[in-house]
Amino acid sequence: MKRLKVSNNVIRRLPRYLRKLDELSAQGVTRVSSSELGKQLGLTPSQIRQDFSCFGEFGQQGYGYHVPSLRRQVAAILGMDRNYQAVLIGVGNIGHALIDNFCFSDWGFHLTAAFDVKPEIIGATFNKVPVLSMEELPKYLDEHQVDIAVLTVPKDAAVPVTQILTAHGVEAIWNFTNVELTEPNSSTIVENVHFSDSLLSLSYYVSERQDERAARAAREARRENSSISNS
Repeated sequence: MKRLKVSNNVIRRLPRYLRKLDELSAQGVTRVSSSELGKQLGLTPSQIRQDFSCFGEFGQQGYGYHVPSLRRQVAAILGMDRNYQAVLIGVGNIGHALIDNFCFSDWGFHLTAAFDVKPEIIGATFNKVPVLSMEELPKYLDEHQVDIAVLTVPKDAAVPVTQILTAHGVEAIWNFTNVELTEPNSSTIVENVHFSDSLLSLSYYVSERQDERAARAAREARRENSSISNS
């Protein structure tokens, strides 16, 4: 497939397309137009066509998109067919929850091992994922292909562990530590995940709606008072 220089906004929309296509497939839908896809995603048809044109021509004029085919193509664009190898570091509340409840394999990742410093869980296995000692991490990285590390360690361990990962050539880090990790001298890609960002964005939109209601109510009250004064 062709890959033009793609904006971050387009990349962020691709998983949304994938989820929607999975929903349509589950409903038995095999064909969808850009107009219908846009309506369901809150995007314009031209935006959808422009996004897909970054990677090739996937639809047919007058027909739209073949849902199963488009789903396969989007999954391939996202690298879901490349069997990426992943490790998880820090088996605390978030790390344990991810191992138990997040199905990495559904998204093209094979979680091969987890690492922690707590003696009581080292040697244990959770959801078929063995927990190894942090002391074993450098040797493990040297001896195994590790494309992505899921980082769920405490804040004070985030930078030291990141330095180990980058030094051993890990391609990318999925960072849940709430520390904004940047490695300007490293080729490692970092995706910083902040749960609060999504919640505060929601808070903004709720506040905006409430302020608009209050402003509307104030305008209506002024109009009513003006009508009473003039009567």
